[in-house]
Amino acid sequence: MITTQGLTKVYRSSGREVTALDGVDLHVREGEVYGVIGQSGAGKSSLIRCVNLLERPTSGTVTVAGQDLTALAGRGTRAGKQLREARSRIGMVFQHFNLLSSRTVQDNIELPLEILGKSGKERSAKALELLDLVGLADKAKAYPAQLSGGQKQRVGIARALAGDPKVLLSDEATSALDPETTRSILQLLRDLNRQLGLTVLLITHEMDVVKTVCDSAALMERGQIVESGTVSELLATPGSELAAALFPVGGDASGADRTVIDVTFHGESATQPVISQLSRTYNVDISILGAAMDTVAGKQVGRMRIELPGRYEDNVVPIGFLREQGLQVERVQGDPRHDEPSVLLKEGVTK
Repeated sequence: MITTQGLTKVYRSSGREVTALDGVDLHVREGEVYGVIGQSGAGKSSLIRCVNLLERPTSGTVTVAGQDLTALAGRGTRAGKQLREARSRIGMVFQHFNLLSSRTVQDNIELPLEILGKSGKERSAKALELLDLVGLADKAKAYPAQLSGGQKQRVGIARALAGDPKVLLSDEATSALDPETTRSILQLLRDLNRQLGLTVLLITHEMDVVKTVCDSAALMERGQIVESGTVSELLATPGSELAAALFPVGGDASGADRTVIDVTFHGESATQPVISQLSRTYNVDISILGAAMDTVAGKQVGRMRIELPGRYEDNVVPIGFLREQGLQVERVQGDPRHDEPSVLLKEGVTK
């Protein structure tokens, strides 16, 4: 549904160049909720604004629903009209709502329909339908100043849906909201994704957003995507930074003759007593150093760091048992109290 290839964006000011996007390749499948996460300055906002050509890429292509938007970015009346039509099929939700204070809630939602030349009757009917959809049917005649932050964002979402888009872009839509309101807005986005078949691309710096609603995710650093995939794929990938950030676990080995491993549970294995089965089957004392579990994309997922007595070579059979149960197992090598360098190295991955 959304594809970027070699997407680059360079900002030039006062003789200086800043590369915000550096050859970004992104693929968002139809009907999924896709999260792009990264720190401030990673290029997230530039990416989402290039997807609907609010920012024109320096190079590369952007394709939405099979249409190359960058090919419509030329000058002239015809190109401009085609680009406006393409943008009308892409909804955008902003961090700071961007509502017009002098207009009622209903009038704010009708604004894009006015631009599209719809009649007053059509605009009114559509706005009221959308207000009901986002749970604000009783706020049609209210003004933005009379609404809470969460209600304002619901109006912003309704306005973004006015043109019946197939794609919804969310630019840090929950970062200005409190945790409870954030959860309600994320649930609304997920409900709209399912009810309307919307493809949702959202950017965020909050891991909980990815954990709560995303089917797939990408990690951005310095204008590049350094890791991407479905959440389940990422959780099953040894050394995944996103998986470690979604489910952080800690704990150091109690001695040099101990084996520390990280175990990832997902699917049916998340509800099975695998660790206790391991302990009973092999008569081994297991120490749980850390654990994290939550629901991701409607499924229980978790990670656990455990310590086994003996060196790694002595624990091949117990570790094999865990893998036979469908669990992802990663060896955590080294103890920062005894080894150099003083960082944890995971098997096959150098940090």
